[in-house]
Amino acid sequence: MASRSCTFLEILLAIVLPPLGVFLHYGCCSMEFCICLLLTILGYIPGIIYAVYVLVALDRDDYQREYYAVA
Repeated sequence: MASRSCTFLEILLAIVLPPLGVFLHYGCCSMEFCICLLLTILGYIPGIIYAVYVLVALDRDDYQREYYAVA
């Protein structure tokens, strides 16, 4: 249940301020955060769309396994 409420809060923050929701999920220096920040600077709506997509569609466990496999 805590995971669902955390995801809900991240999505809510992603709608209000897209880079903040992605930052809470992936951290500051991740590629997802940089892309979201750039899209938000270029246009607010593309930043929201990308942030919600990243938070909902991408799985954190798969991301971490892929990152550690490359490193």
